[in-house]
Amino acid sequence: MKSNSNFALLIILLILITGCVPYPEVEPAQKSNLTTGIVKQEIIKGVTTQAEILQLFGSPNLVTKNRDNNEVWNYNKMAVTSAAASAGDIWLGSRALSTVTTSSFDLLLIFDETDTVIDYSIISASY
Repeated sequence: MKSNSNFALLIILLILITGCVPYPEVEPAQKSNLTTGIVKQEIIKGVTTQAEILQLFGSPNLVTKNRDNNEVWNYNKMAVTSAAASAGDIWLGSRALSTVTTSSFDLLLIFDETDTVIDYSIISASY
């Protein structure tokens, strides 16, 4: 009987010890500089070049040509955030257990034959 109680004590100690082990820290995602503020601050129509855009935002997600045969670059950033209800909300009878928000940011840049920005547009949505 003594070995059973020793075994039970060992199991309880293992549970307590492993319960105290911290989870490894997750590195936060690198913050993107692809924002409306940066775009409006840094991009000047007729002045900013493709090289400067590459330095600011890196490679585009998509490169195409428009009707006028101008090169068009597309940058896209999406984020999904979710928030779970706290235990107190569940016990108080809250119906929603979590919420999910999706946001999308698109930047379209149009370049002339000298690789200079002639126009750009920002499309931003959150749902």
